[in-house]
Amino acid sequence: MKKSIYIIIVLGMLFSVQAQKKKTLKKGVIKDIETQKEKLIKISDTIWGAAEIAFQETVSSETLIAYAQANGFDVEVGVAETPTAFVASYGSGRPIIGILGEFDALPGISQKTVPEKTPLKVGAAGHGCGHNLFGTASLGAAVAIKNLIAEGKLQGTVRFYGTPAEEKFFGKLWMARAGLFDDLDACMDWHPSDHTEADVQSSLALVDFKVEFFGQAAHASADPWNGRSASDALELYTHGINAYREHVKPTVRIHYHIQDGGQVVNVVPDYSRLWVRVRDTKRKGMNEVYQQVVKMAEGAAILANVDYEVNLISGIHEILPSRSGGAAIQKNLETLGALTYTQEELEFAYKIQEATSKPKLGIDGKIQPLKPTAEHPMGGSTDVGDVSFLVPVVRMGATVAPKGTPWHSWAVVACGGMSIGHKGMVYAAKALSMTMVDLFTDKALLNSVKEEFKTRKGDYQYEALLPAGPPPLGQE
Repeated sequence: MKKSIYIIIVLGMLFSVQAQKKKTLKKGVIKDIETQKEKLIKISDTIWGAAEIAFQETVSSETLIAYAQANGFDVEVGVAETPTAFVASYGSGRPIIGILGEFDALPGISQKTVPEKTPLKVGAAGHGCGHNLFGTASLGAAVAIKNLIAEGKLQGTVRFYGTPAEEKFFGKLWMARAGLFDDLDACMDWHPSDHTEADVQSSLALVDFKVEFFGQAAHASADPWNGRSASDALELYTHGINAYREHVKPTVRIHYHIQDGGQVVNVVPDYSRLWVRVRDTKRKGMNEVYQQVVKMAEGAAILANVDYEVNLISGIHEILPSRSGGAAIQKNLETLGALTYTQEELEFAYKIQEATSKPKLGIDGKIQPLKPTAEHPMGGSTDVGDVSFLVPVVRMGATVAPKGTPWHSWAVVACGGMSIGHKGMVYAAKALSMTMVDLFTDKALLNSVKEEFKTRKGDYQYEALLPAGPPPLGQE
């Protein structure tokens, strides 16, 4: 009996020592991020100003690479046949904890840091998804962990992934195909948002493809009977898609963009092109709709008496969420507490909301409760989903814009280049590095994250939905 009591006392003391050590390490990374703060803001603003789109993120990538190298990381540049993709590593042995960083912008939403729609450069790109903040915060967190490894306070390897082209071509797919994530024990990820939370939700699986029709040109008035209109096929195809919408499940999304419907009105067009996306909360449902929409292209071609081609661009999986990792993030968010804002920042937020016809609710810096994981969450898609089918991915979101701000819009661009975005970025870097401390020091947590991943994945064998060959560099 006495021996049992003794063991319990010793174990209790060990747990207490470990808890205190972890607490000390977390205070260390918070302090480290504060030390990095001005440099991180400068990096973020450089990427914000460059605003480079898919596979063209030269300045953005080089800026992050330079910071990683200056902080002692070994950097492999141009991975997965992609000039702007890179991997920065530090340390040795296990655990190997990765963290994802994105940095591409969106076309056509250039904006100054003012709360009215005012392009910095008309027609240019802008960071309407906050990726200037995303990659920067993740690298800042990686640096904080690297410093602990260098000081001998943590054991293992930290790895930062510079992942381009998330908005269009999904650059992580080629990195996944190259095996760059395969040896990770776990991976961290975050995304800019209008609220702060541990993210335990999935996303939508997506397939991305182009449909082309090939007809015969002719004079639209003199001899239209000699023409076979590729534009007619395009219109018939889009009519088919829109009629089909009534007969798909509520979780499905189909959307398209007409890239070429003909050049002039007095020529029967011999070429047309459509960019199409199909989404669903599960890849199986997405694939069923995709197969039907592909068949419809043949029907449209037959009706218009033209030829056609369907070419896969890429496709992404839904995210496998991590509730065990989310619970760890939740504790760290609650430790950090809510984000707070100045009166000037609140006024900026109100003006943003007024300009975008949203309720004047200000900025939500509170920590959201840990939500149940929904079976069919709606929303967007991300190539993080593919990473999550290879390794456990632990995710969070942080407030970088006013409540209800339209995403992928000028309003997010405005916030991402000023203090509202900067605050969310620094906050995310702290929460991410604190959770990485947990993963490095708490074997039980890491094992729990891994076991949940195995259960959610089941016997599914991951395969990237990609055509053969290198990434589509330089393509529109």
